[in-house]
Amino acid sequence: MKKYSTFSISLIIIAFILVSVSFIKESKLTRNIILSAEKVIGLNFSTSEIDSLLDGVQNLTQDYEKIRNYKLDNSVPPAFNFNPVPPDYKFEKEQKTIDFGFPKKVKMPKNKEELAFYSISDLSVLIKTKQITSEELTRIYLNRIKKYNSQLLCFITVTEDLAIAQAKQADKEIAEGKYRGPLHGIPFGVKDLLAVKGYKTTWGSNAHKEQQINQTATVVKKLEEAGAVLLGKLSLGALAWGDVWFGGKTLNPWNLSEGSSGSSAGPASATSAGLVAFSIGSETWGSIVSPSTRCGATGLRPTYGRVSRTGAMALSWSMDKIGPICRNANDCALVFETIRGTDNIDRTLLNVPFNYNAREDISKLKIGYLKNFFGEKGADTLAEQATLDVFRKLGFELIPAELPSDIPVNSLALILNAEAAAAFDQLTITNKDDVLVRQIKNAWPNVFREARFIPAVEYINANRIRYRLIEEMDSIMKNFNAIICPSFGGNQLLMTNLSGHPAVVFPNGFKKNGSPVSITIIGNLYDEATILRVAKAFQDATDFEDKHPAKFGG
Repeated sequence: MKKYSTFSISLIIIAFILVSVSFIKESKLTRNIILSAEKVIGLNFSTSEIDSLLDGVQNLTQDYEKIRNYKLDNSVPPAFNFNPVPPDYKFEKEQKTIDFGFPKKVKMPKNKEELAFYSISDLSVLIKTKQITSEELTRIYLNRIKKYNSQLLCFITVTEDLAIAQAKQADKEIAEGKYRGPLHGIPFGVKDLLAVKGYKTTWGSNAHKEQQINQTATVVKKLEEAGAVLLGKLSLGALAWGDVWFGGKTLNPWNLSEGSSGSSAGPASATSAGLVAFSIGSETWGSIVSPSTRCGATGLRPTYGRVSRTGAMALSWSMDKIGPICRNANDCALVFETIRGTDNIDRTLLNVPFNYNAREDISKLKIGYLKNFFGEKGADTLAEQATLDVFRKLGFELIPAELPSDIPVNSLALILNAEAAAAFDQLTITNKDDVLVRQIKNAWPNVFREARFIPAVEYINANRIRYRLIEEMDSIMKNFNAIICPSFGGNQLLMTNLSGHPAVVFPNGFKKNGSPVSITIIGNLYDEATILRVAKAFQDATDFEDKHPAKFGG
């Protein structure tokens, strides 16, 4: 999750009393407790009103205690689902033939170590044509993990025995003519909030570092069914915030003085450094966009409800999304095609066509750009302007666009914080949050405590405002096939995560210190195909995605 400033805290009487009863151990609520609460929440009840509500709120505290004593696993969702689809939204209905634009021929390099930075498309052709075996490729990656992981700290668990077994199985099947598709035999890694049966799933947290979950996440199952080879579990900032986990800080392969950002810290770092062919990350508020930017990878944040979260750690049930982090946009399309779709468990999912065509003529697409966000303070203005120039040279007429400006988007962050506090309420109640590494104000332990003071009424009203945001975003997005914007421009990152819109982020230059910078393309709901195709057009015209950190053999 993206690092952000703590929002101003509201407090209502019920929440105040809940905390008072828990920590002050009052046996009976008093008028003074209510009066103290009034000073914080900005309400003013009369003496008679206070006297009337005291007994009812006292009874409510007993309900709170019963709810707290009912143990809930993190995997249990609320009995309601967020729906990002505005009224009368038009979906694509026909699934067309997908064309990933595979090269006809790929030659083996003289130095096989260079394969670590090959695209999935190229590796797929090499494996299919039997120029290299999956086992040989897997061992190249495993050797690189052994060599470089101690510097980067991007792997929490290496599943070496499993990887070798899966690679041998892939080779056997391919030799027998049982080719499963483009991911068959391709090594990958997953963010360690995705469960894999028989292995630890630590969530990057000291409090969970010995945790084993007796299931395999749907996303991992789908990739393994496609014949992909699991190299291991990749790091994430503890409970999906930042790049600091119980083993240390995951680093940016381009600049080892920097963390890789988070929370998909390991997936972005490992992909960039050539320790995996691709990886799976997740985003709630910037957790694919931010580390992909820092590490110079290409990341896809799919539409909310596109990829199953079964077997994944829940942070925010209405905002969590799972997506690929790869070398380029075409690779993201390959992986996304495999992991998308329903699983009969995650009730947020919709089966909507993914009509990606790498060779499609896209010159007539209507492309917008968030003009007001370009050139913001701290931005790499030269890279931004050069990026717009590339798109114009590709034949696009870039049309200025603006996002909704009358909605208090930043205040809606309380939705995430309330849901995250509920997902990890046992840490707060038992004080086990003390074992988490980061204990500053702007870290989960403190945010979880603050969230205890978010009124249920404000949480619901924030979601009502979110409904308006969805409508306004749709009224803007339906005028465009895609919108280009700085990855951290304005409040678009939070806005589009709240509205559920997909985005692809990819490198478009470098800072003076050698770290990459990025650009983002936002798409219409369920239209990942278009934004990936537009991103591919940019990458075909430039070479930023082909550059790799020299310290790691790039």
